[in-house]
Amino acid sequence: MSIVRWEPFSAMDEMFNRFPSFLGRWPKFPADGEAKFDWAPAVDISETPEEYLIRAVVPAVKKEDVKVVVDNGMLTLNGERRHQEQQKDEKLHKVESCYGSFSRSFALPDVVDQAAIRAESKDGVLTIHVPKTKVETKKPTTIKVQ
Repeated sequence: MSIVRWEPFSAMDEMFNRFPSFLGRWPKFPADGEAKFDWAPAVDISETPEEYLIRAVVPAVKKEDVKVVVDNGMLTLNGERRHQEQQKDEKLHKVESCYGSFSRSFALPDVVDQAAIRAESKDGVLTIHVPKTKVETKKPTTIKVQ
């Protein structure tokens, strides 16, 4: 009889691999022997009286590897997390980080100033500031019936 090493979380790993769609935006596994995963960063969207804030969690992604584009009312976040080189004396036992290209798109409301959108990256979080435009309240107009 051989001794089998007990892995306490192996059942959970199998569940995540079997049912990733139940858990939101989990990475899709590569097909046909590809080395990259299809993944997307988690995003939090909030609102203040002055602006909308989109915060994307992008650890280990350099700001040079991220591009934010606004076109026809759509804000698109593209980038790539590059795989780090393994040391010669280092042996990997398990890799849970996802590497490769990612893309997320968001429809913007009509009341934003697209020319003033700005983005900043700090501590693995990309924050995109989407300022609101001032909307004039329109007074009702009475039309005289003739």
